[in-house]
Amino acid sequence: MVIDLYPVNFTHPDLVAVQGDIRNAELVSSLFTRFYFHEIYHCAAILAHAVKDKNFLWTSNVDGTKNIASIAAKNGALSLIFTSSNCLWARNMGRPVHEDDPPEPLEIYGKSKWEGEKILAQYSDKMHIVSLRCPTIIDQGRLGLLAILFEFISEGRKIWAVGGGANRYQFIYAPDLVQACIKAAQAGISTTLNVGSDDVPTLREAYQYVIDRAQTGSRVITVPKRPAIIALKLARLLRLSPLGPYQYRMIAEDFVFDTSRVKKLIEWQPTLTNGEMLWRAYRYYQENRREIENRSEVSAHRQQAAMGILKLLKLFS
Repeated sequence: MVIDLYPVNFTHPDLVAVQGDIRNAELVSSLFTRFYFHEIYHCAAILAHAVKDKNFLWTSNVDGTKNIASIAAKNGALSLIFTSSNCLWARNMGRPVHEDDPPEPLEIYGKSKWEGEKILAQYSDKMHIVSLRCPTIIDQGRLGLLAILFEFISEGRKIWAVGGGANRYQFIYAPDLVQACIKAAQAGISTTLNVGSDDVPTLREAYQYVIDRAQTGSRVITVPKRPAIIALKLARLLRLSPLGPYQYRMIAEDFVFDTSRVKKLIEWQPTLTNGEMLWRAYRYYQENRREIENRSEVSAHRQQAAMGILKLLKLFS
């Protein structure tokens, strides 16, 4: 069974899909009276770039998490797997981030995920709780801000890489994350685990992998880091850009999780590199671009993010 704010866009004979809000305790409780859930996968979250109402984001991500946990515990669920985020940190540590590193979230999405982890920890004596900390999730159909990159590549435009794209930024392939969730639920443990790809290339190398396969004539060019970040922050302040603190870090700083613990505890391994993930996501975008541009009433991940002032950048590409 799945509950989502938006209509589920696929069917399966064994799937019961409910359109609803996890903040609605009465609705969530009614589902537990209809079904018995051994394992719960809590992946619901509102993204910062997807909404202007920050209270909606906070209550969805925090109060919604408390609802799910408290009702699950009352109804005898065995395990709850929570997809957390690398947004719990807003700086480059100069090394892979470990599970024991104290979170230091800067913006509201990261703060809401950290609050969710703390809420769930209070229920670890009643059921197994595993928080999986994820970097950016990539797969076919995952769009949002990535669709802006894909549009530039598809049209053969320049890809503006801050600092030359020399930073290494880890992704996670969605099917690999699914396997981590399943293995974590079956492990019968309560813990926090980092997941992410291996052999993380520079962003420039990942972009170039897609460009070479797409053969659109697109190319990566360098933008000086300091003035680029200043310009992005100013555009964000003036509400002219969809990019926020998380995206500044992604395009300009190193961020890689240490994944040795998840490999040891639940014998999980990633299967795709960053370049291969991006290529699959790009290919989906290219094949479905017209339909994607006309989408409405879908989650932020399934539609193209508003480009804002980046349209001006496109003119010079």
